[in-house]
Amino acid sequence: MPRPPRKREARSTIAKPPPAFPSMRIGLLGGSFNPAHEGHRQISLAAIKRLQLHKLWWLITPGNPLKKTDQLPGLDDRLAYARHVASHPKIEVTGFEADLPTPYSLETITYLQRRYPSVDFVWIVGGDVLVQFHHWRNWQRIFLSIPILVADRPGFRHAALASPAARRFAAAQIPEDALGQLTNLPPPAWSYLSLPLCEVSATAIRRARMRGNFHKPA
Repeated sequence: MPRPPRKREARSTIAKPPPAFPSMRIGLLGGSFNPAHEGHRQISLAAIKRLQLHKLWWLITPGNPLKKTDQLPGLDDRLAYARHVASHPKIEVTGFEADLPTPYSLETITYLQRRYPSVDFVWIVGGDVLVQFHHWRNWQRIFLSIPILVADRPGFRHAALASPAARRFAAAQIPEDALGQLTNLPPPAWSYLSLPLCEVSATAIRRARMRGNFHKPA
């Protein structure tokens, strides 16, 4: 008799996020990373410095629920390339979300906070993401669950700061010169991080690949 398929709800028991220890400050930067690029790395290093993070995890998702995934490269390929791009001792590249019951960010945050109750996590997104953050499932609960750092992205600053999410939680925004306090604040708490803008984007890289004039770094 064939073995019945394993229930999706049980997969969180085999998820293997990186190790974390009490009192650590850890940033969480999620996305499809299709592909990872210097912009991801720049945001990560700026967050590590400004928030004095012990680690920053790149959460390579198996697929963005808001995007088509039929042309998405395999998770293993994206993980390997992300590790090549990250190349920093404080940046951990992980794909453990593939073993969680759903691909939604709130479930990932809840899982990590339950697994590591004494760790201070901060959710990191780009300004381009904040513009459409109100389309995410349970987006208000995400703001109420974890401090959020929004990193500037070329051409998105004004739209991000005028977005529905920014307006809804305007009272919870802390000034940029108080960024060092962000990981210690109870949510909702968020701040906007200014940094030298990197014009590289995953979309532009994919288009260049389609034209045949993009080469992976050696």
